[in-house]
Amino acid sequence: MIVVTGATGNVGRALVERLVAREHPVRALTRDPARAQLPDGAEVVRLDLDDPAAPLRGATGLFLYAQGAGDRTGAFLDAARQAGVRHVVLLSSGIIQEGADETHPIHVMHATVERLVRDSGLAWTFLRPNAFATNAFQWLPQIRSGDTVRGVFADAPTAPIHEDDIAAVAERTLLDDGHDGAAYRLTGPETVTHAGQVAAIGRALGRDLRFVEVPPHEAGPDLFPHVPQGMLERFLGTIGDLVGTEPEITPTVEKITGRPARTFTEWAEDHAADFRG
Repeated sequence: MIVVTGATGNVGRALVERLVAREHPVRALTRDPARAQLPDGAEVVRLDLDDPAAPLRGATGLFLYAQGAGDRTGAFLDAARQAGVRHVVLLSSGIIQEGADETHPIHVMHATVERLVRDSGLAWTFLRPNAFATNAFQWLPQIRSGDTVRGVFADAPTAPIHEDDIAAVAERTLLDDGHDGAAYRLTGPETVTHAGQVAAIGRALGRDLRFVEVPPHEAGPDLFPHVPQGMLERFLGTIGDLVGTEPEITPTVEKITGRPARTFTEWAEDHAADFRG
């Protein structure tokens, strides 16, 4: 039995779907099972951090979303070990690397959870993806309403990774031997700028979308509703630092899964229906 936290998130949902397709036992944890809309074949269970042991009983593997247990992560991991879980795969962040700004809030959060996992007594594997292709959903309302997308730093380059490629790596590290103690850096296969991502989504939709750059000081919650207001300035600075750089590109997805990582164009085609609404 594999337990998946964050089961209604982009990566967690993709992992649940993969495990169900393999007919592998999977228990999907969510705060609202009635609204989860997860595939038949998954055991969908409410996550109750006041009684964390209950959904972990009988499991041997755990996929842990870094924010899945909040400030109770340590207790959740203790419960996992006591319930018989042997291996935890943590969805961490590519921000954890040598030379990183260790005061950055995103770094602090993921480094703290990594430390708790290391100290848990469980075997562990860390997945450290850089930019998610799903970050492009920040433009979804604008794309549904018109052909112009306002955003910051049109030329900021990343190598966005498809959420299902992260799930594919998680699947293999949970089911195969040889991944204990590994920290895998995950990226997509190619460099794409913000403007290039918008253009790729336009091609998938059969539309001519245009990216209009907004000065960072004019960017507010309307453009980044998913970013806590207190983190927005730091977040924009991180994006701005990418301009003029070459993003990291790793072969990890292909090495572990045997299949090349998918391009952003493929991601846009996979999600065209989401942008149509």
